[in-house]
Amino acid sequence: MRLLVVEDDSDLNRQIAGALERAGYVVDRAFDGEEGWFLGDTEPYDGVVLDVGLPRKDGVSVLVDWRAAGRAMPVLILTARDRWGEKVQAFDAGADDYLTKPFHIEELLARLRALMRRAAGHATSVFACGPVKLDERAGKVLVDGVAVKLTSHEYRLLAYLMHHQGKVVSRAEIVEHLYDQDFDRDSNTIEVFVGRLRKKLGVEVIRTVRGLGYVLEAPGESASGQRRPADSSHGA
Repeated sequence: MRLLVVEDDSDLNRQIAGALERAGYVVDRAFDGEEGWFLGDTEPYDGVVLDVGLPRKDGVSVLVDWRAAGRAMPVLILTARDRWGEKVQAFDAGADDYLTKPFHIEELLARLRALMRRAAGHATSVFACGPVKLDERAGKVLVDGVAVKLTSHEYRLLAYLMHHQGKVVSRAEIVEHLYDQDFDRDSNTIEVFVGRLRKKLGVEVIRTVRGLGYVLEAPGESASGQRRPADSSHGA
């Protein structure tokens, strides 16, 4: 899952981004409203942490412009404790949640997880697909109750597929959500990660849809919930 942090306080920006990266997210950072608006308008983020009091372009204006352009990613705003009017403005502009400064990083992480779960139509932080379970809060993956050790990229790939379970996602979409803006992106590497992930999970939950991408589904089921034909492709 790929996130954007827009915060002009460099220390706080670094703290938030560091915590998110340790939690397994890919993070892009911006330090003013103009840069933040541009990134949010041109890159596909799964969630945004947006400060209200930004230089060059305030956070509410950034949010208004995003929503006007049809950008629907969940946005968690940060605001000073005594500026309740900013919260009202931000919600009216399309914010999904807010935190007042100072705050605990653990709460920010929990609120972001909740926002992204709701955006994907999930109710809890534990995702399941057949015998495979992913606990976002604990950062663990289990198959039939046994822990499976994944690399950070393998975990991010599985988490993204879990959030979009039953839907076909393209290689290009996965690349956009697995790497930050500065990474030299190559969709061919996704085939490698998918192959490794399949081997480690040991169960057929990732199906290749030729010419389109991949879909995560319980063994024996198609994306529509129907039994899958026996000759479906499982190659990377």
